Amino acid sequence: MKSILRGAGYVLLALVVVGIAVSTFARFQDGPVGAVAGGALTSGDWVETAGLDWSFAADVDTIEFQLLAPPRSRTVWIVYHDNSLFIPCALPNFTLWKQWPHEALADGRAIIRIDGKRYAVNLVKTEDPGHLGAVLDLVGKKYGSTGPDDQDLSNLVWAFRLVPRPADDRTPGLV
Repeated sequence: MKSILRGAGYVLLALVVVGIAVSTFARFQDGPVGAVAGGALTSGDWVETAGLDWSFAADVDTIEFQLLAPPRSRTVWIVYHDNSLFIPCALPNFTLWKQWPHEALADGRAIIRIDGKRYAVNLVKTEDPGHLGAVLDLVGKKYGSTGPDDQDLSNLVWAFRLVPRPADDRTPGLV
């Protein structure tokens, strides 16, 4: 029995070491590494977002996105609705693994990368329940996910609208 517990302990220790190594490695990369948060989005041409028709991204499944503070990137779902792009966020208050929604509320300046091109945007949380419902319906259709019906979704799901940010409002070092 002791040898089984010892073996399980070694396996657990190895998994923790590998997890820390992958996470540390990813923080120095240009963008996320799969589902692991990565470093700042430093490559790709900049595209002006003012007046941009976002419909080109309607069929894009995932994008890379980074808040300016802290400069960590992640891969997220994206939906196109009402001439805007939205990033849905399930369980935003589960801060054990998901801190970016609250960081976005404090400072919504962000960079997104779609097909290798970078766009300067602001993330603005959608507060209107009807609008949130429409966005979540699109998430369900696009990704085959279902959410709770007839509930107050404000603590379960958030959606952030991507609002254009001037091209000259880029953080030095990220241009």
